[in-house]
Amino acid sequence: MALLGALLLAFLVGAHAELPGCKIRITSKALELVKQEGLRFLEQELETITIPDLRGREGQFYYNISEVKVTELQLTSSELHFQPEQELVLQITNASLGLRFRRQLVYWFLYDGGYINASAEGVSIRTALQLSRDATGRIKVSNVSCQASVSRMHAAFGGTFKKVYEFLSTFIISGMRFLLNQQICPVLYHAGTVLLNSLLDTVPVRSSVDELVGIDYSLLKDPVASDSNLDMDFRGAFFPLAEENWSLTNRAVEPQLQEEERMVYVAFSEFFFDSAMESYFRAEALKLSLVGDKVPHDLDMLLRATYFGSIVLLSPAVIDSPLKLELRVLEPPRCTIKPSGSTVSVTASVTIALVPPDQPEVQLSSMIMDARLSAKMALRGKALRTQLDLRRFRIYSNQSALESLALIPLQAPLKTMLQIGVMPMLNERMWRGVQIPLPEGINFVREVVTNHAGFLTIGADLHFAKGLREVIEKNRPADTRDPWTSSAPPPSKAAA
Repeated sequence: MALLGALLLAFLVGAHAELPGCKIRITSKALELVKQEGLRFLEQELETITIPDLRGREGQFYYNISEVKVTELQLTSSELHFQPEQELVLQITNASLGLRFRRQLVYWFLYDGGYINASAEGVSIRTALQLSRDATGRIKVSNVSCQASVSRMHAAFGGTFKKVYEFLSTFIISGMRFLLNQQICPVLYHAGTVLLNSLLDTVPVRSSVDELVGIDYSLLKDPVASDSNLDMDFRGAFFPLAEENWSLTNRAVEPQLQEEERMVYVAFSEFFFDSAMESYFRAEALKLSLVGDKVPHDLDMLLRATYFGSIVLLSPAVIDSPLKLELRVLEPPRCTIKPSGSTVSVTASVTIALVPPDQPEVQLSSMIMDARLSAKMALRGKALRTQLDLRRFRIYSNQSALESLALIPLQAPLKTMLQIGVMPMLNERMWRGVQIPLPEGINFVREVVTNHAGFLTIGADLHFAKGLREVIEKNRPADTRDPWTSSAPPPSKAAA
C-alpha cells in the first residue's frame, strides 16, 4: 500500500510539473573552446595570489622572503569535462608556476638583498564547479570543491651569499611551497563563486523584449550533467509588461534534445511562440489602421467602386471622406511546427469605413480574414529571429454567404496590400529578434535549424566575441578582489 501511495504521489507531482518552453544543451565539444578561454582566465587569477612574507633565523643568519608573485602558468596536461549530476570539472596535472620574490639576508652587520626568479613544479589542481538554480531562476555556481598541490620548488640563488642561501634553501623552499599550497584553492573558490557568477549574472532571466512584452527565461530546475553534455530547462515564456503576473499555460509538446554533434543545441516548443503572440495580443498590439493616404491608391479606388451603392446613399459631405481600412486580430494567433515547416494561423476582422472630418465614421463593411503565414526561424549572434511570409489568405462575411460571394473581387487586392504594405513592417519588427539565455560575450555561429513535430531545434557552435576577463571585469561586483573573505573555503586540500 505504501508503494502504491508513493507511485501515486510521483504521478501527481509529474503531472503538475511545469514543462519547459526552451531547452539548451551544451555538449562536450564546446568544452575545448571553453577550456582555452578559461585557462587564460585561470592564469590571470593565479597571478593575484599573495603569499605572506617568510621570515626565519638559522644561527646568526636572519632571512626574509617577501613580495612573492606568480608570473606565469605553464600547462603540460589539462582536461575539462562534465561530471554527473551537476558539476563541471577542471583537472590540471604536472603544471608549473613561475615565481618572483624579493630576498633579504642579514648576518651581523652584513646585508644582502635583491630579486630572484623561482619555479613551482609538479603543480596539480582539481576543481569542480557545482551548478544549480538559485531562488530567482538564474544558473549559479553554488559550490566549488578544490584540491591542489605543489610537489617541488626550485630557486636559483646567486651572489656573495650563494652558499648561505643554498644552506638555507631547505627551510625557505619548504616554507614557500607550504604557503603556495595554501593559497591556490581560495583563489579558485573566489574565482568560481564570485567572478564566474558575475558572468552568469549577464544571462537574461526576466527582461523586456520591447516596450510591450517581456520574456521569462527562469530555470525550472537545476542543470543536469551527464558524461557528455549539460542540459538546462528554461520556462521560455513571454508576458505583457502591463500584466507581469499573467502566464500562459504550457500544453505544448515538450522539446527533446538528442543530438550531440555541435557545441550547443537550443530547442523551442510551440508554446514559446504562442506565448509571444498571445502576449502581444493582450497588449493590444495586433491591429493596424490605414486612413486616407495610407491606403494604397488602387485599393482605395477598388473599395469605393465595390461599395459604390452604399456610398451614394450617404450625404454629400460624407461621400468624399477619407477611406479607413482597419485590421484587428480577433484571437491570439497560433504556431504549428511540423517537420515540413512552421506556420502561424491568424484570424482577424477587416473593417472598411469612411471617416468624415469632425463626424463619426461611417462603416461600409466588416469581414473576417483567415491567413496562414509560413515562419522561418534563424539564430544570429544570440538573437532568435523570425521571418514571416503570407501563404494562404481568405476573406468572408460572417453575415451571409451571399455577401461572402460579393467579397471575392476584394481578395486579391487585399492580399497584395498585406504582402506589400503590412508584411515588411511586421518582418522588420520580427527581425530584431529576442535574446537567447547566453552570457555576455558569447555568440552562436554556424547555426542549423531543424523542425520536429511540435518543436524545433537549432544546433550551433560557440564563439567568444569578448574575452572572459573583459566581461568579468566589466561586471565584477565591488570589493571582490580579496579572495580571503568570510565565505572562503579552507585552504588547499594537499600534502605540504
